[in-house]
Amino acid sequence: MDAPEEPLPPVIYTMENKPIVTCAGDQNLFTSIYPTLSQQLPREPMEWRRSYGRAPKMIHLESNFVQFKEELLPKEGNKALLTFPFLHIYWTECCDTEVYKATVKDDLTKWQNVLKAHSSVDWLIVVVENDAKKKNKTNILPRTSIVDKIRNDFCNKQSDRCIVLSDPLKDSSRTQESWNAFLTKLRTLLLMSFTKNLGKFEDDMRTLREKRTEPGWSFCEYFMVQEELAFVFEMLQQFEDALVQYDELDALFSQYVVNFGAGDGANWLTFFCQPVKSWNGLILRKPIDMEKRELIQRQEATLLDLRSYLFARQCTLLLFLQRPWEVAQRALELLHSCVQELKLLEVSVPPGALDCWVFLSCLEVLQRIEGCCDRMQIDSNIAHTVGLWSYATEKLKSLGYLCGLVSEKGPNSEDLNRTVDLLAGLGAERPETANTAQSPYKKLKEALSSVETFEKHYLDLSHATVEMYTSIGRIRSAKFVGKDLAEFYMRKKSPQKAETYLQGALKNYLAEGWALPITHTRKQLAECQKHLGQIENYLQTSSLLASDHHLTEEERKYFCQEILNFASQYSDIPGHKVVLPMHSFAHLRDLRFTPSNAVVHVGGILSVEITVCSQMPVPVHVEQIAINVHFSVEKNSYRKTAEWLTKHKTSNGIINFPMETLPFSTSQNSLPALELYEMFERSPSDNSLNTTGIICKNVHMLLRRQESSSALDTPSGVALEEGAHVLKCGGVTLEPGANTVMFRTQAKEPGTYTLRQLCASAGPVYFVLPHLYPLAQYDVYSQEPQLHVEPLADSLLAGIPQKVKFTVTTGHYTVKNGDSLQLSNVEAMLILCHAENRAVIYSNTREKASDASLQVQSSDKVTSISLPAAPAYHMIEFELEVLSLPSAPATEVESNMLGMTEVQRKHKDTQKAGHYMATMDHKVSIECPWSIYSTVIALTFSVPFRTTHAVLSAGTRKYIQVCVQNLSELDFHLSDSDLVDTGDGTDLQLLPLNTTSQQHIYSQQSVFFVWELTWTQEPPPSLHGRFSMGFRPASEEQLSISLKPYTYEFQLENFFTLYNVKAEILPPVGTELCRTGSLCALEVSITRLSDLLEVDRDEALTESDEYFSTKLMYEVVDNSSNWAVCGKSSGVISMPVVAQATHRVHMEVMPLFAGYLPLPDVRLFKYLPHHSAHSSQLDADSWIENDSLSVDKHVDDQLDSSSSKSRGSVHSAASTEHKGLPMPRLQALPPGQVFNSSTSMQILVIPSKDDHVLEVSVT
Repeated sequence: MDAPEEPLPPVIYTMENKPIVTCAGDQNLFTSIYPTLSQQLPREPMEWRRSYGRAPKMIHLESNFVQFKEELLPKEGNKALLTFPFLHIYWTECCDTEVYKATVKDDLTKWQNVLKAHSSVDWLIVVVENDAKKKNKTNILPRTSIVDKIRNDFCNKQSDRCIVLSDPLKDSSRTQESWNAFLTKLRTLLLMSFTKNLGKFEDDMRTLREKRTEPGWSFCEYFMVQEELAFVFEMLQQFEDALVQYDELDALFSQYVVNFGAGDGANWLTFFCQPVKSWNGLILRKPIDMEKRELIQRQEATLLDLRSYLFARQCTLLLFLQRPWEVAQRALELLHSCVQELKLLEVSVPPGALDCWVFLSCLEVLQRIEGCCDRMQIDSNIAHTVGLWSYATEKLKSLGYLCGLVSEKGPNSEDLNRTVDLLAGLGAERPETANTAQSPYKKLKEALSSVETFEKHYLDLSHATVEMYTSIGRIRSAKFVGKDLAEFYMRKKSPQKAETYLQGALKNYLAEGWALPITHTRKQLAECQKHLGQIENYLQTSSLLASDHHLTEEERKYFCQEILNFASQYSDIPGHKVVLPMHSFAHLRDLRFTPSNAVVHVGGILSVEITVCSQMPVPVHVEQIAINVHFSVEKNSYRKTAEWLTKHKTSNGIINFPMETLPFSTSQNSLPALELYEMFERSPSDNSLNTTGIICKNVHMLLRRQESSSALDTPSGVALEEGAHVLKCGGVTLEPGANTVMFRTQAKEPGTYTLRQLCASAGPVYFVLPHLYPLAQYDVYSQEPQLHVEPLADSLLAGIPQKVKFTVTTGHYTVKNGDSLQLSNVEAMLILCHAENRAVIYSNTREKASDASLQVQSSDKVTSISLPAAPAYHMIEFELEVLSLPSAPATEVESNMLGMTEVQRKHKDTQKAGHYMATMDHKVSIECPWSIYSTVIALTFSVPFRTTHAVLSAGTRKYIQVCVQNLSELDFHLSDSDLVDTGDGTDLQLLPLNTTSQQHIYSQQSVFFVWELTWTQEPPPSLHGRFSMGFRPASEEQLSISLKPYTYEFQLENFFTLYNVKAEILPPVGTELCRTGSLCALEVSITRLSDLLEVDRDEALTESDEYFSTKLMYEVVDNSSNWAVCGKSSGVISMPVVAQATHRVHMEVMPLFAGYLPLPDVRLFKYLPHHSAHSSQLDADSWIENDSLSVDKHVDDQLDSSSSKSRGSVHSAASTEHKGLPMPRLQALPPGQVFNSSTSMQILVIPSKDDHVLEVSVT
């Protein structure tokens, strides 16, 4: 049953490794089943659930079935997983009990004892049943089957570890079911073994990693352990998990290197600090580089060996995962990090060795990617590989400089010896690339063999890199490679080829604002331009370098002297001009005009002072500094008058010019500010600080590519303007720093002069500032003489002396002795003459020139003002006092006013009118000596007082009240107040009731005056009143002139009392006081006080046999809502026009609150019939029954219509119900004709007894 033993094959670390499954028992039986088993096992995937919450995965299981040997079982401490048997299977097809007892049972017992001795619990017994063998048996019906016996003997508690496979070689449904059950069991056991053994292996590996701080811990040993786990994942085709293992090893090693650089080094790192002796690059053309793996295992590998092997394994797994572009990305990171790690570990590396290693590695990675991708994929993913091309180009360039392949004379003996040493360090070419024509080894060896081959390879790589960068839009990177090409061409004495690349690189540096690269590139460009004989470009670049503070003082002086030498050599050649921009030579800092407002009249002198900051390192003598001026005439003549220019021009006369942004582009200044934030990374275990740094959160805004703009395309030449108007200053030496240059000019022609261009000339070299911004200009004007009159205060007050300022702008006119202003006198306004009046003469810049006395002569019609002599374009200013007669505006006749009471009406008018002073205009005609036409000016005076009057009544007695309100900001003393009747009659007498003759009135306050009015005949005549009072400002004790009194006139008619209205409230019968909620009697009596008068003759008057009568309407209104009027609150009565005739009205009212309540108001109106024929057919009763009235528009607006409507008032507007009836009208009686003797009377109301809440009204 046992097959002959075969020697164990060596473990080959390839992808073909599969999990080992040992087979014991009947080997011939297994051999017959193996083809079907190996084909069926990986067909169905199984879900693999792993520990630590890792996501489950579906895997296809394959196994390497080998014959069981005790040597295969792992020994204590063996961590190799590739040689670990994950499952042990025993195969038997025994169906005879005797045979089982004789041989099979003993063999099974030995097999299990060996497994137990090695603590292996992953096993399976497979019993193959064959129907043909069963038929040959004599004991057809045994008591127990062989399977049962095996389960009883060996599978006490694991009966599922013994499985039956029925007729495996037949093609039947029973066989298929048996196979499915067997394969499911086999896959399950294999996964269980994987999970258990890998988990144990990972725990051991984790334990080993946690010991890394202990002395004697070896990274190489740990590397082998974790790589064993990666091999297993690769064996299971879980390439992502395998890649994670290598990434963890990469990160762990990198962290140790960083810590070593920070002073915290591990002992095992000394193995990787040995000098580099081989630099043959990465090996990516075989899955595993066993040579380097053995070096790592023996702890003899250098840093480059470890990094090369680690990246090779990562590259293999990434290619299996079909991620070739990540290989390129990782490779570029690896090459850069290796260079830094060698520096941190202070590894001794021969010069050029690292460049060779990087160059070979770049080409190896690129060729490896090209080998697994087609051309279309490569072209579409250039962005991932162009970095490797660029790095390879850079390293080949370094090798060329190192080996003397770029020098003018070629390599010397030292360079040749260095080349031989570098090629020796490459070793022999690898067998896998020996037959490749363009292998990295052959390319490097060929490039270093001669100057011509190096130039060919370097140019091919450079141009290919530039094309790749350009094709993906990375113009910046393409320009940088071009700059390296320019340096190469300059070494090769080909400046015409280098210039284009240098200009491109300089443009890119300018766009991004890199100061030092700009300086370095300009130096190279200057050398190139000098070789090419480009004089103008060379001088322009030299001026930029001479003002560049990143150069040394000696270098700046050299470039400055280059410009001065050219200027001195070609100064005698006429017509030879070199125009250069000024921003590199000097900076215009500011400009100052004198006069400061940059406005000058024709013939005036204007000075322009500029401050120029020279950026040259030495003093420079310039023959001339000139400013080109553009002249223009304004179409709108008003805009260039002296008045407009004075108001709209700047006052300080200084214009500051911003610093030139070159050599940086204007777009750089518009970039957002840096958003920098601190970053701290702490250890999760002890919260200690691991790393700190600065993060820029808006780096995407700062490093985004700037679009090409015209701002970067600086023109090579600047146009030199030629004009008729030029300001010049000759023989100026500009010292380094600030220099002041003065220009003077005399204005000739009126218009606007704009400073356009600044030019400094030194021989044939012209430094030009083409445009001055902000705009700098001065104006020259020719002005007509003008006279301007304005009050010194905000407003002129009538009645008191007020000062008025006269301003004579002479313009082009010269004022001579004897010239005067002729003012026409106004009757209501006086011009006051004082001997001390003086005139002040100012220049056009408001500088005082002189002053002189002012002579003012006045006659009946004209006031003459003699002007002092003054030259052209000066101003004469003087002040005069004027006085306007005070008078109040006329008032309307009082008889047309309506109102309930005189005082209320007057106060309401005051509120409506507002606090505004009445004004009056006085127009004065002035004749000026420079014009044949008169100038008319208007002076507006405000009356400081507002006066109102009111009629007060006490029965039939009448009083006149005058209210004077001070609306101005001044305080006044009032005196001699008087009120007289200016009418023809002498029946009226006014008795003053004012106690003091003088009063003080403050701003925004009022003073009242009262007179009692008496008369001798009935009725009294109308009153034509005139109120007058003396006043003077409180701030001035004595005035030079006497002031006219203030007067106010008004007229009163029909102010006598015709009716007396009296109201009385009586408590209910049997009680002494009124109670809330109880009905009380209201008795209103209306008494006529005089017989028929002329004022009564109107439409309401009717004549009967005995007497005349008139229609009146009464209305009871309670605006304070203290009373509820029960029943009708209004009615129409026929009132006899007879003295002492009385009409009484009774109604009921109910008090709503307790306390002293004012009586309801009683209003009285005249009741006028409608103007139509129908009015005579309707009697008074029909009017009353209709209960719809048309209220006259003169009814006082104090009537509360809402309260009237709520109590059924006759003011309801139900006019639509009586369209066929004419509507009567109501007319309010004039003020003073009705006297209410119950006004302000109150009655006591007590609360009812059953009230729980007491409401008291207090008035």
